[in-house]
Amino acid sequence: MKNIYEYLKNLKEEKKLKECELLIVNDDKQAQIASDIVSFLGFKPFTLADFRANFGDDLLSFSTELQDITKALNEYYSYKKQDKILIAPIRTASFPMPKDKCFDSFEISFADTLNLEELKTKLYNWGYYFVDIVTSEAEVSIRGDILDICPLGSETGYRISLFDDEVESIREFDIEDQKSSKEEIESFKITPAFLALEESALEEINEQIQSVESDAFIKDIHSLGFWYLGELGEYLPQKLNSYVTLEALDELEEVYVFEDKRVAKEKFLTLPQVRRAKNYQEVAPANIKEFLTFHEDKKVTIISSSEAKVKSFDLELSNSNINYIFENYIINLVGNDEVIISLNKEIKKRRKKRVRLVLDELQEGDFVVHETHGIGQYRGIEPVVVMGAKRDFVIVMYAGDDKLLIPVENIDLIDRYVADGNSYAVVDKLGKGSFAKLKEKVKDKLFAIANDIIKLAAARELVNGIKINTEKQVLANFQNSAGFEYTKDQTRSVREIFEDLSSGRVMDRLLSGDVGFGKTEVAMNAILATVLEGHQAIFVCPTTLLASQHFHGMRKRFEEFGIRMAKLDGKSTAKEKNEVKKSLEEGSLDLVVGTHSLLGVKTKDLALVVIDEEHKFGVKQKEKLKELREDVHIFSMSATPIPRTLNLALSKLKGMSSLLTPPRERLGVRTYVKEYSDKLIKEIILREKRRGGQLFYVHNNIASIEAKKADIEEIVPNIKIEIIHSKVKPKDAEEIIEKFDNKEFDILLATSIVESGLHLPNANSIIIDGADRFGIADLHQLRGRVGRSDKEGFCYYVVEDKKKITNDAIKRLVALESNSYLGSGTALAHQDLEIRGGGNIIGEAQSGHIKQIGYGLYLKMLEDALASLSGETKEEAKTVDIKLAISAFISSDYIVEDRVRLELYRRLSKCHSKQEVYEIEEEMEDRFGKPDIPTKQFLELIIIKILALSQGIKTISSYEMNITFVKSDETKETIKSPSKDDDDIIETTLKFLNKKG
Repeated sequence: MKNIYEYLKNLKEEKKLKECELLIVNDDKQAQIASDIVSFLGFKPFTLADFRANFGDDLLSFSTELQDITKALNEYYSYKKQDKILIAPIRTASFPMPKDKCFDSFEISFADTLNLEELKTKLYNWGYYFVDIVTSEAEVSIRGDILDICPLGSETGYRISLFDDEVESIREFDIEDQKSSKEEIESFKITPAFLALEESALEEINEQIQSVESDAFIKDIHSLGFWYLGELGEYLPQKLNSYVTLEALDELEEVYVFEDKRVAKEKFLTLPQVRRAKNYQEVAPANIKEFLTFHEDKKVTIISSSEAKVKSFDLELSNSNINYIFENYIINLVGNDEVIISLNKEIKKRRKKRVRLVLDELQEGDFVVHETHGIGQYRGIEPVVVMGAKRDFVIVMYAGDDKLLIPVENIDLIDRYVADGNSYAVVDKLGKGSFAKLKEKVKDKLFAIANDIIKLAAARELVNGIKINTEKQVLANFQNSAGFEYTKDQTRSVREIFEDLSSGRVMDRLLSGDVGFGKTEVAMNAILATVLEGHQAIFVCPTTLLASQHFHGMRKRFEEFGIRMAKLDGKSTAKEKNEVKKSLEEGSLDLVVGTHSLLGVKTKDLALVVIDEEHKFGVKQKEKLKELREDVHIFSMSATPIPRTLNLALSKLKGMSSLLTPPRERLGVRTYVKEYSDKLIKEIILREKRRGGQLFYVHNNIASIEAKKADIEEIVPNIKIEIIHSKVKPKDAEEIIEKFDNKEFDILLATSIVESGLHLPNANSIIIDGADRFGIADLHQLRGRVGRSDKEGFCYYVVEDKKKITNDAIKRLVALESNSYLGSGTALAHQDLEIRGGGNIIGEAQSGHIKQIGYGLYLKMLEDALASLSGETKEEAKTVDIKLAISAFISSDYIVEDRVRLELYRRLSKCHSKQEVYEIEEEMEDRFGKPDIPTKQFLELIIIKILALSQGIKTISSYEMNITFVKSDETKETIKSPSKDDDDIIETTLKFLNKKG
């Protein structure tokens, strides 16, 4: 910071700052500092992203950086004043960048005439992705006379409604829930998502792409275009007056990034260098007011994002000796004649919004669970003509080729079958009643579990808890000394725990959050508060490896607080075990970290038990921990998210907290989809070895895993590999993982058993063999094994032969590569993981039942059991059989994409009130235009279903002009329609139901 500030300030004073057109820094952190300084000195900065690709890489996994570069260069070239400076990290500056003629923009305004075909071609040439639903920038969707687009750099989408070829209205819409605002706008601007290319230039680049040898999964402009700009590219350091920082030149050591060492040196070593600062020092004063008293003779500038922040630091806004600047800059420097202090904290990078709308990902051939008939195989939606009228039905196949047709208005009766990654569904037999018996058996078990949960919660409610003072300043100091800023979720979870501990009630709280999201940091707050009050705490983990990791981590964090702590696990000798147990009983130890060896220990003054990965412990083991002392506080942690509904059911009985945001320093995982080749595997392994790391290799077949090990050893001789899978004894598996953690071998070859519960920060590359055979949630979870430290993680989804996998599988994988599956893959994966997380709460002993009926139904039944035992009355779900001779379906002319229609069918089938249906109808009209007749009639059919359910009607049927209603008590009523036309039958039915209602 100090060298950049001093250098640019001198240039400004010499009136030479305009000559600095390009400032080359070492990374994006330094780029942000430089950007603040350039702004502070009164110039306009434009910052390029840190582009850490190697020449020829598949760029789909660098799409965010490329979009940021396109956006910044577009703004830089279209800004016509002279006071601008471009800032680029050295790796970005080492590649040819698109020339200014590659950038452009155009506006779409109200009442414009649009040629749709020309517009489509232009947007394609400009690098826009055509998708079903627009969920992020650089995407476009055209549906009849509705055009949705989210231009690059925009946080909102724009919805254009056309009347023939004229722009009838333009409105902004929210890419999270797809709803548009009521206000219309005059116009908006579209800039290129990649480059503003002419047809001929695009063809030229495409020709080159097709002629090169590349392991990119799909060779197109998005994955490889940037490398083949040819005449359209130029090296910025050769074009602009450039200055380079010394820190950036240090980066040249990582030479393999650049095409060749000589070119890199020529490019950068000859540039004017930003030398080390002579007159400035960086400062971080603890007490700003006091600090300023030592520098009263200097010019003082205070930077703050708001006046309120100035007041919070007890500084006088009226002080004429201080120059206040209200901006978000972070500059903290002291020089010979000036002081600059910023009150701002680093702003977190804007995270991409998670799409709330989860598109239905049911693929033909997927397994589903029907509440009554059990597990079947989904075969799509088919139109069927019944009594001369056309309706859509969901087709589900059962054993013996039996087919179940479910009217789409009742699609809520089926759910995707989710079990654990290794389970394969067994299809049920239709009409045998065996599924109903199975459900009853599971229901009895669930009632027993729910009963235990409730009894335990009730018993603990009656006991007074140990009251712990959580207001001490030392606890706030502990949080500040973490070396990082707590996420919002961590802060909230600590507050919730402190409220429990100081309430006088016994705490029983569960914290869920992915590994590496900072659960242990939250737990350490509770431990410290407990120990400072003179009580003892124990921390229990399922494995010796985790116990060892936690012990070393805590010892480091608690160093300055004088906490007496020890470790107790399977590796402790008999002598060590006895010593620890004796010290715990005598009270000379404050904290013990260990495995189930801690079960049944005697303590002098135990107040807190922390259980890590609580689902790995059986119910009996957990009870044993709770029996240590009846008023002990229990704090459990789990690495999988909990479904919202189960969260609500359980939160009445125990405290629930969750960590959903990753720490700021956590980098995203670079994801690549590749076709298998020995050369590729060798390159991945050696690349990770070069940076001193280790790898996971996932091969999900125990029968051929030894052969796979031999293959890898042949490809990369002298590599050390160990194997782990479900048939390896737990004790041996633990030893292998401990060796891996100690860096005794290079590759952990495993089945998908490595999916969760491991924190091995030195393993930062993962190869997933046969990736097309995994579910989206498994791929998402496996990818989460790497990138857990401050090192970037690499994930490779490898398929055997891309010609043999379906288009859908290719779409899924390629979209995971650029981190989204047409907007909903990550959300869907998260949904699956939530469901599994719910299964984890109940414990692994239940996995047999879960496999038989699927997680979704299992959890639904558990929620019902908890609700009914808690005294909540839940009505039995009723259904109505509608056999009206009307054509009612969401037509494919109105909504082309099957998955979007399926998602709307599901949402409509779950509506409980007319109002909900009207809201969805309004949304459909907004997104797709006015519904056609069959679609309109389907919406009316849903309203008929809702009204009939509320009146206890179980069947509605029509024959000719007669409409018959049968109630659940078998009473019948028949009415007549003026004609047998669809609209008359619907109108008569609705009139009758509304009158009765």
